[in-house]
Amino acid sequence: MYRHLCGLGVAMLASASAAGLARGQSAPSPITLPTVSVTAPTLGAGFLPPPYDASAHAVGQTVTTIDPALTADQPAFQIGDTLRYAPGISLKQGNGPRDQGISIRGSNARNGFGIRNIQVYEDGFPVTQPDGLSRTDITDPHAYGDIDVYRGPSSAMFGNYATGGAINFHMRPGGAIQGIEIGSDAGSFGYVNEYGVFGGQDDNTEATGLVSHVRGEGFQPNQGFSTTTGDILASYRLTDADKLTVKLIENYVGAALPVRLSLNQFHRNPFQQGCPFINAATTAAGCAGVNLFVNGVSGPTVAQTPSQAGLGRHDLRSIGGGRWEHDFDADTVWRVQLVYDNKDINQPTGTTSAVGDQPAFNLLTDLTRHGTLLGMEATHFAQFSFNTVHIANDTYNVAPGGGARLGALTAANYGTQSNLGGRVREEVRLLPQVVGEIGFGVETTDLDATDLIYAYPAAGGAPTVSTIAVARNFLNTAPEASLRYRPSEAWQLRGRIGTGYGTPQAGNLFVTPAGVPGNNTQLKTQSNVGGDLGADWTPSPDLSISATGFYESFHDELVSQSPGAGLQSFTFNVPRSEHHGAEVAADWRPAPGWRATLAYLHDDQFYQQYTEQLSAGTKTASFNRAGNRIPGVEPNNLLVRIGYDQPSGPLAGLGGFVETYWRDSYFLDNANLIKAPAYAIVNLNIHYDPGVALAYTQGIMLFLSVQNLFDKTYAASANNVSDSLDATTGLQNNAAVIANSGGSIYAGAPCTVIGGIKVKF
Repeated sequence: MYRHLCGLGVAMLASASAAGLARGQSAPSPITLPTVSVTAPTLGAGFLPPPYDASAHAVGQTVTTIDPALTADQPAFQIGDTLRYAPGISLKQGNGPRDQGISIRGSNARNGFGIRNIQVYEDGFPVTQPDGLSRTDITDPHAYGDIDVYRGPSSAMFGNYATGGAINFHMRPGGAIQGIEIGSDAGSFGYVNEYGVFGGQDDNTEATGLVSHVRGEGFQPNQGFSTTTGDILASYRLTDADKLTVKLIENYVGAALPVRLSLNQFHRNPFQQGCPFINAATTAAGCAGVNLFVNGVSGPTVAQTPSQAGLGRHDLRSIGGGRWEHDFDADTVWRVQLVYDNKDINQPTGTTSAVGDQPAFNLLTDLTRHGTLLGMEATHFAQFSFNTVHIANDTYNVAPGGGARLGALTAANYGTQSNLGGRVREEVRLLPQVVGEIGFGVETTDLDATDLIYAYPAAGGAPTVSTIAVARNFLNTAPEASLRYRPSEAWQLRGRIGTGYGTPQAGNLFVTPAGVPGNNTQLKTQSNVGGDLGADWTPSPDLSISATGFYESFHDELVSQSPGAGLQSFTFNVPRSEHHGAEVAADWRPAPGWRATLAYLHDDQFYQQYTEQLSAGTKTASFNRAGNRIPGVEPNNLLVRIGYDQPSGPLAGLGGFVETYWRDSYFLDNANLIKAPAYAIVNLNIHYDPGVALAYTQGIMLFLSVQNLFDKTYAASANNVSDSLDATTGLQNNAAVIANSGGSIYAGAPCTVIGGIKVKF
């Protein structure tokens, strides 16, 4: 059915293109919406440190601000559809259609779900919890204007868990909306997204809000979902010297989940067709399922499909924050920010279900002053931060019978994690064309947690409870230095050395390399030091090219890996590894109406020092992985987009674009025996935005998109898999065996047609 829909969509696009785009007239350069300014306007040229201001970053930091005009006339389903326009970004599907793994320079590529090693903010308010985990379910792309992507180790700026950098989403400013926008997108596989955006501004107040509800059936069994989001940003000028900003986010996600496939299952049956139940015949046909204890406790198991078991996620996220800013004078501002963030989860994602509630608090205060240092223009900055999260998570067996029925309690962990830190930064204009900066951060992390492990006797009766208690303290520092040189208006040269650190989370300490609950408390903090050298060339407003080379050395890198189907992912420290590569971004408007965009990443990551131990039965062996490529990291990815918008005449506002996103093949295991296949996806879009008031509206926009135009079957997500031993010979199993290891791959969506309308009042 979807192939017929895609064919219809392509025909409609071709017809509209022939009618309008062939006229050869041009469009003006897209208008870039202004970003919300949440800093004191009296500071003028002085920089204000992130996460609050998009322009306030380390002088030599490699940062991209994504132009909202690139995504204004296309579907806004996943936030990754927007983020891929920034070089250095890699994406993979997470646990749910809108849960995406986002990686900067490979930083999060090996994580099985969500986002780690990157600090994430909305309008300067943290949406990463103190244990370092972020989820993109709460981010509805309709809400945002600019998006800032900071790349490279950045703990001197953002603290713990910023080894890869940071992302700051800006809601569209209320002053740019001045009314209400109502929209609806609909398309293949039952996809519907209804949303409303409102905003306004007067002399003392500015507010923006979003309400959205998105749902769909999915393109394979047990993949339906429903997500509702509310997001509000409001600022009020209390006095000439005081400003209050409030942020509220409420999100519910309900998603059914298929089971991740082995590489062989993906090649055989990527969309799990013809899998109403699991038996020997369907398994041979590539059907994936889970083996559940018949009694929900222990003993004999029964194989069930994800639909039979009722696998999925049912999560609620509530975030509320406030920020007060006070101008002491025209050059000095003090800010205090407090955020409450609660995550309530119910996640039967496999043979077990995680149930828990995790409230967190985040306090931040800083002082910024613009003045002089030794007679040179300078900006001084000092910041104090404290955040804490209460950990409470229970793990149950999933029992047969449907509806993700809970069986026996197998583990419970509870405790707290707290981070206390301080940061200072000094920016100095050394020469009219040269700006230098140094920064330093120090942070202590206290992790106090207890894990209870329940073992049930085969004959029944009360369980035996084992207790693992940990009280770990980590002290980390992060120096940073950078330079920026502008020899002319067209050229900017920059260099930076930055450092990052990321402490283990409580859950890392309680799963052994065998994939079962146990003691893994020897883990250390991972740290990295990296250098960037880059050049930005903007000879005219119609052309900009940016190129950056980077090198990062990691110590004790925390790597998450699956030991096999039905087992929990575990974490280990790799003593030394090396990451280096290059990024290129280009934006070119060769003629009025035409626009070409490019984002490219080359990323070479390999182990320098790592010996892996494997066990099976009575056999144990060690393998030197030094020189092997780090699994999960694609060596290359590329986005190219070419578009045209009619600028004038009766068809002004009619436009379209074609884009391709290519992701290179990459290894899935430490021995480098198997790879996830490379793929290239082509998307086609046509849209009409006349930019004039019609009837009772301020404006109307229509679009039609065909995604994955050529119906490419591809792996949208591939987690790492473990190598293994033959229990009889003690030899490492070959690629054919590893390719049958489950728990790795989600297939990407086939050809999909989505149309939408947006009306502004």
